[in-house]
Formats: sequence, structure tokens, C-alpha cells
Amino acid sequence: MSSVWDTIVIGGGQAGLASGYHLQQKGLRFLILEANDQALGSWPQYYDSLKLFSPARFSSLPSMKIPGEPDRYPLRDEVIRYLQDYIKQYKLPVITNQRVESVEKSGELFTIRTLSGDCYQSRTVINATGSFHNPFMPTIPGQEDFKGNILHSSDYRNSDRFLNQRVVVVGRGNSAVQIAVELAEVSETSLAVLRPVQLVKQRVWGQDLHFWIKLIGFDTFPFWRFGKKAPSSGSVVDLDGYKERLAAGKPDQKQMFTSFDTDGVVWHDGTKEQVDTVIFATGYRPNLGYLRNINALDAEGKPVQQAGISTSVPGLYYVGLEGQRSFASATLRGVSPDAKYVVRKLLRYLKK
Repeated sequence: MSSVWDTIVIGGGQAGLASGYHLQQKGLRFLILEANDQALGSWPQYYDSLKLFSPARFSSLPSMKIPGEPDRYPLRDEVIRYLQDYIKQYKLPVITNQRVESVEKSGELFTIRTLSGDCYQSRTVINATGSFHNPFMPTIPGQEDFKGNILHSSDYRNSDRFLNQRVVVVGRGNSAVQIAVELAEVSETSLAVLRPVQLVKQRVWGQDLHFWIKLIGFDTFPFWRFGKKAPSSGSVVDLDGYKERLAAGKPDQKQMFTSFDTDGVVWHDGTKEQVDTVIFATGYRPNLGYLRNINALDAEGKPVQQAGISTSVPGLYYVGLEGQRSFASATLRGVSPDAKYVVRKLLRYLKK
């Protein structure tokens, strides 16, 4: 623990790598601590067929484009290869197998301890971990008596194990629809929703939807300046003919069930149906317990911050939070501008 770094970045996924690029450009001394044995974030844990909802031309990290046709929608494994190449291209100082256990602050210095027993000191910290490892599943009456399978979308890989099953996918977002459409090819699948899925066209006037979002500035509109969190779009991009598939009932949509029973679910109208598997595509929650001792979190465990700058702990920053500065902040296409903004603020802090 002889070195005091300018910055320690916690998390080596897309947010951490984008932060590393901008720190490197400013000539700062930093390390990126990655919990796993590869700095790929959560991408290896996503389902096999995951496809980006924005085209390659809008989905790259700073200064290095995703290779290939810019208007295609890259698959999970393409993104993994891209992230691997990105680390090599910029020789980012990533240390793997460094899961952070605690962050402490004494005076102007942070001390970061990892489960492997290592310890680091720095003048600033950027938390860039995301929340994939803390999936959210609502508690539904009767859930403990259900004899079928219950899993979160974070545990879904492919449709192989669900052949000829009766499956219910809970949710109406992009992942819920993509998983349900895939499952509907091999099983009887329904989307359980509070409101019908809202689809938006993939292409408008010959351009991908994200072209227009970027053009009008909605992608980076500073909602935070008005004391508001950037809204979720609440819509699903109509990739791969989702509109036609939903209209054909593959999958169908049903009002969210009210409870489980032993063999299945009880639908909103009181009808009971036998179900083999329920998959909750219900998102994630912050997983930042190691920051609690420095009063960085509110009562719900969420970071106390504005636009990625901690408002309770000087020198602490965030990249990759949902709605941090725009509705794209937690995505591959959104982390770069947020990282650039945060590093600029961090540099001013270091020069004080």
C-alpha cells in the first residue's frame, strides 16, 4: 500500500473502461479493480442471444468504434470481443479478481480493501460497477408454495431447457420481450404485464431511431440540472418483427397474475393455470454496500449523487448509474459522455 493513486475505479465493465480511457487521456495515475477474472462487466452472464437495441455506430466506447457494419445490432459475444480488444488497445491498468469489500475515508484519502486481502489508497474513487449482481424480484403471494421453477432473467441463458414448457415471463421491457420471443419458438409463453408492451419503430424515415434521439439531444438532455432523474423510455425497440410476433400471440400478453398456487399462477380474472417456469425480467437494484460506511448511500442503499458526483462524500464519483445524466447512462452508448463529464469534475477536485 505504498502508492497513493489519483483514482481507483471500481468495476472493469463498460463504465469502468470508459472512465479509464478519460483518466488516461488526462494523464492521471489510476487502477481499475475488477471483481472477476476478466474485465468484461456483466456481458458474459447475459443470455446467449442478447442483441444490442442500438446499432453499432451509436454503441461504442470512446475513440474506438465497434468493428464491422455500423448499422447492424451487435450480439453479446461481439461486445465481449470488443471490450477485450479495447483493454488491449489502450493498455488500461486493470487488476482482476479484486472484489471490493469496503471503502473507507480518512481525511483526504480513500482506502479500498478487497476480499483477496489487497488494499489500495487513492485521492478519489469512481464507482463503475452497475447493478447486474443484485437482481430484483418482487414478492408475490403464494410464491413459497409454487412447485415449478422461478428465476430472474439474469439466470436465463437460452431456450434449450424450456422445450415444450408453459412459461410466463414477467416484464414489458426490452429484455423481457427478447427472451419471451425466443422462448415462444419452443414453448407456450406469455408475457405477464401491468400494461401492454409499448413498441417503437426501429427505423423512422430511413434512419435508426437512435439517430433521431441523438439528433434532437434527448440522449444527453440534462434532466439532472432540473432536479429530475432521466426517465426510462418505457418502450421496446421493434427488432426482429416483435410487433408481428406479439400480434400473433407468440408470445401473448396477459394482465399480471395476482398470486402463485402450488402448480401455477392465478391470473387477474381469478383463472388458475398450470405453469412450469416463471422468469422475472424485473430489473436490478444498486449493490453498493461497501460504500455504506462512508455515508455515501441513502436509506434504500442508493447513492447520494447528482450527475455522477457524490453530494455527501467529496472525491467520490459514479459512472454507469441508471438515469445518471440521461436515459442512456447505464448503457454501452451512454457511459462515454458520462465518464468524460465525471473525469472533468474529478480533475478539478484534484487540482484544488
